[in-house]
Amino acid sequence: MPLIPEEPQIHESAQGPRATAAAGRPVPTPRPVPGPRSAASPRPGRPGPGPARPAPPAPRPPAAGAASPAARAENRSDQRTEPQIQLIPAPVDGAVDAAEEAVDLLLDNGRAPGDVLVLTTGEQHPWTAHELSFGEAAYWAQQDTREDVFFADAAAVDRAAARPVVVVAVNGGTDEDVARQLPEALRRATALLIVCGDPQRVNAALGAGV
Repeated sequence: MPLIPEEPQIHESAQGPRATAAAGRPVPTPRPVPGPRSAASPRPGRPGPGPARPAPPAPRPPAAGAASPAARAENRSDQRTEPQIQLIPAPVDGAVDAAEEAVDLLLDNGRAPGDVLVLTTGEQHPWTAHELSFGEAAYWAQQDTREDVFFADAAAVDRAAARPVVVVAVNGGTDEDVARQLPEALRRATALLIVCGDPQRVNAALGAGV
């Protein structure tokens, strides 16, 4: 099924996706969830003497064919590992700007900078070019520190470490290159993949690679 273009508005949850999408299918990006609620205040004092409480009813056996709680929990755990996919329509010469806007919105909604990896399929992002001028060793070392958003050339996606959010700017490259790089980017996104580019081209690349 082709991806449905979405407006360039990211409401990304710091706790990862709440819904599961089949690989290659987008779902609405989850809205930010509130932080953990504080534990309920303990009741003041201790309960006074009184009649003994009735014993809790014995648990009923599960219905035939029903999954056990452990199995349901395992299924939910498996589902949470599937990243969501969001498509932001953008022309080739506007894909980097769209990706930067997406990153800003992610950070505004609580994502840590070290959770985000940005890939470009065409010309390198200016940050990438600048940092590479100091040598590849120093450049890739910044990825390992996970202190900030990391920008990389999608051609080097094989060296990129997995992060919760991967943002791809489809700002160039051949169709064959993009068809290889987008599925690799999806494999490195543990929670969310955002692709900024031509919807038809993105659909073709993800459909062929997932």
